[in-house]
Amino acid sequence: GNCIKTWSRVEGFVLPHCVLQTVCYPEINCEPLNVHLIPHTHDDVGWLKTVDQYYYGANNSIQHAGVQYILDSVIDELSKDPYRTFIYVEMAFFTRWWKEQTDSKKAIVKQLVEGGQLEFVNGGWCMNDEAATDYNAIVDQMTEGLRFITDTFGSQYRPRIGWHIDPFGHSSEQASMFAMMGFDAFYFARIDYDDKANRIDRKTMEMVWRGSPSLVESTQIFTGVLYDHYTPPNGFCFDQLCSDPPMQDDKDLFDYNVEERVSQFISACLEQAQHYRTNNIMLPMGSDFQYENANMWYKNLDKLIHYVNKNGSINAFYSTPTRYTDCVYKANQTWSVKLDDFFPYASAPQSYWTGYYTSRPALKGYVRYNNALLQVGKQIEAMHGGYYDNNPSCDKLAKAMAVAQHHDAVSGTEKQHVADDYAKRLHIGQTECEYVINQAIDDMAKKYNGSSTLQLESCEYLNISICPISSDSNNQFDIIVYNPRGYTDERVVVRVPISNPDVLVQEANNNVTCQVLPISESTINVRRDRGSALYTLVFFATVPPLGYNTYFVRPSDMISGTKCTYSEPVLITDNTVVSNGVYEMKIEKANGHLGRIVHKKSGSFVNMNQQFLWYWASDGHNKESSQTSNAYVFRPNSSFTYNVNDDGNIAVNHLIQGPVVQEIRQEFSSFASQDIRLYNGSAHIELEYTIGPVPFQDGKGKEVITRYDTDLETDKQWYTDANGREMQIRIRDSRQTWVWKNTAPVAGNYYPINSRIYMRDENRNTQFTVLTDRSHGGSSLTDGSLELMLHRRLIHDDSIGEHLNETGQFGEGIVVRGTHLLVVNSIENSAQIHRELGEKMLLPAALIFHRGAGETPDEYKESYNTDYKGLQHELPGNVHLLTLQYILPNVVLLRLEHQYEIREDKILSEPVTVNIEYLFTNFKVNSCVELLLGGNEKLSNVERLKWKTLPTDESEPHEMINKRRIEVDVLSIILNPMEIRTFSCDITRYTKLNKY
Repeated sequence: GNCIKTWSRVEGFVLPHCVLQTVCYPEINCEPLNVHLIPHTHDDVGWLKTVDQYYYGANNSIQHAGVQYILDSVIDELSKDPYRTFIYVEMAFFTRWWKEQTDSKKAIVKQLVEGGQLEFVNGGWCMNDEAATDYNAIVDQMTEGLRFITDTFGSQYRPRIGWHIDPFGHSSEQASMFAMMGFDAFYFARIDYDDKANRIDRKTMEMVWRGSPSLVESTQIFTGVLYDHYTPPNGFCFDQLCSDPPMQDDKDLFDYNVEERVSQFISACLEQAQHYRTNNIMLPMGSDFQYENANMWYKNLDKLIHYVNKNGSINAFYSTPTRYTDCVYKANQTWSVKLDDFFPYASAPQSYWTGYYTSRPALKGYVRYNNALLQVGKQIEAMHGGYYDNNPSCDKLAKAMAVAQHHDAVSGTEKQHVADDYAKRLHIGQTECEYVINQAIDDMAKKYNGSSTLQLESCEYLNISICPISSDSNNQFDIIVYNPRGYTDERVVVRVPISNPDVLVQEANNNVTCQVLPISESTINVRRDRGSALYTLVFFATVPPLGYNTYFVRPSDMISGTKCTYSEPVLITDNTVVSNGVYEMKIEKANGHLGRIVHKKSGSFVNMNQQFLWYWASDGHNKESSQTSNAYVFRPNSSFTYNVNDDGNIAVNHLIQGPVVQEIRQEFSSFASQDIRLYNGSAHIELEYTIGPVPFQDGKGKEVITRYDTDLETDKQWYTDANGREMQIRIRDSRQTWVWKNTAPVAGNYYPINSRIYMRDENRNTQFTVLTDRSHGGSSLTDGSLELMLHRRLIHDDSIGEHLNETGQFGEGIVVRGTHLLVVNSIENSAQIHRELGEKMLLPAALIFHRGAGETPDEYKESYNTDYKGLQHELPGNVHLLTLQYILPNVVLLRLEHQYEIREDKILSEPVTVNIEYLFTNFKVNSCVELLLGGNEKLSNVERLKWKTLPTDESEPHEMINKRRIEVDVLSIILNPMEIRTFSCDITRYTKLNKY
């Protein structure tokens, strides 16, 4: 148990004798330079080919790559020599390969892992994107991979290193989450070309990244930028895909080159070492889909190491990022601290990779939709008691979602056939998970074992008013509304298509205020002949925490009650003011745009102009650069924006008024429309936009934006979220860590927006916030203005061999429909509103349908429970139930999250305590063990490296920030601002529900 890994020199190699703990001992010489060679492959989980094609080596006409052959070859070569090492990242591939191996081959692999030769780094299902991903999905995909490693090889071999060598920019939240996963270091390759040049000059390629102002040192992480991308030094790629010369060491043969190659290699190492602060450098020896013939690599590396060390100028050896990190730590340096993030990424003065923040917006929306569905499925499985052996589960959706977080998936930077493959996988998983949810709800609703099956259904195209069960049932159907959040929500908006306006809605024995609207022209145009409903039914549902409530929709002449109000749209041509009791908003006569917004209680207001515009995408034919706007890069021809119509961008408006919602339907052009909704009593304004098909017959690529111009004085500053959590300050034409040479005034000021963007006028004490239902790129290019890119249709490409032209189901161009929520309020009141709305946008209520033909609500209630509450009491307003997941019949994985940052709200930013013993309705929590964020190791077993840092100018942390540790058997969990705590909990179920 006390065995440690010691390193000693053996014929020029470093030999690992034991493996339970790595320590860098003085046997690694202080002089000469220690050169850590890192054999690796970077295996995209889909990009130019699908994930299956990459695994099998199919479709090599696009790209030669076969991951199964890489793993076969590497394992064979590692087995030949105990000094050789290799690192592997993507568990989506490794788990496939592992399932195909014999027991004897698995035993060999385990020996290689135990011997330190095969090391897992990162360890997620994929190497996720950091700009277009939500933290919930990142945590899930990392958990999928990390728990596989622990379950298969043991927690002592858990990854300690974040290895994001290919994502196109890096977020503070990713750094914080890696720290919470127990990682000691985070390495990557892509940072802004100008930032990198400055860091090379200042020897700050390595630093300590303190990504969270709320969690400060507890989530800081040592961070390193790779010197030469993630590839070997020039001339030393020994892969079959490369053409560099091999090590030719037989003097009896022609072309002997040992002295030349050794000299070249030593020179490259010494040059790199000048820009790093310790006597260790790390060289990645590999690249995309390399080592399919690992023998070529190792045969040449063996020779290179031997002859280089024989020279004596440097000390080269097989290593891993973990060993490198331990050696750097041993050097006992004091490191600079980074407090901001690494966005945006630019590879050249005119090449800002800010287009992918928006690329493939429909896929981005579909990924977010399925994230919410997956959380519902996990919760219901956990409360119900699991999905049982050989039955449908949400596991397919979990793995499809994990694949979709890849940095060439949700990012939108893949080929079209690969994007289609991601969507197909998601849909297969979605269908099975919906089945599980519906079956479990059916089981939970039955009052008696003899109650008949409800035959519940889901409707996945509600956003374009397609739902057969509500449209074709003669207004006789029931809606079960499930709330995945930890508090009762009295304002769940339910919108469903119906065939006849003469309806009423009941809940239990109560009539529900409801409204019927004709379906909009833009919706009919989008759905075409795929649906027949002419009306939309709208009402508010009240739903308990982690529970459901049932609403009965019936013809008004079938049962007694109050009929829904029918509201017709009316053309408006004058200045029009609409109010819901919280806001007043004005539609301007001059242009038909959304204008002044007043928050009545606080008095906060903005005079504004909201409209749709587009940038003309560069085709690369200009004197500054040949760079085009493509799936990755946003490069407009100029800062000028074009109107979406030829009539001064004037919008035609129709107003619908009623007891539930005031709705303004705006038509800007044939490809741009919007519904503005002011729900009665709501603290936000909803904007549902419809963009597409974007015309391109004029030969111009278009990047469509919505812009909110206001009279706020914002002093060049605005804020964007990091993966849906902490907010990042942005300053126009500026970078926090170096003097930025502004070569791209539009694209260089774009940042990723996952859930929200806001700006503030301190003098007026007013904050203007926009929340989103998917990831966008966005900016504030002038004071008082916010813009978000909604859609891209491009006609040139220089990146993946095809341009970003999604033609969609009908071949005309894809149509994107999404939602923004606007909040105008005082600065001190805004956080509570946007944090709650952000949670609702991330985890909206799920609607489940039941055909109620011929059945009255009273008859239904005789056999079925109309409501269910999954929590005995609500969670505090600042606590989010991030994960509730079935592990075993008596074990669940539980994550609780504090949703607020320090100083964000006077009350809700304080630490909070949650007692979980009797929190859940279906089970009692007996005991919990706290785990790392990835759920793969006990927190008490992990002690991360503590790095010495230089002082910073950051403000003092909250006085309670370190007062959190408690005895977990008390089952009272303390959460500090922005903290996520993960537990494996042993439970006792109160009742045994029917299996399904």
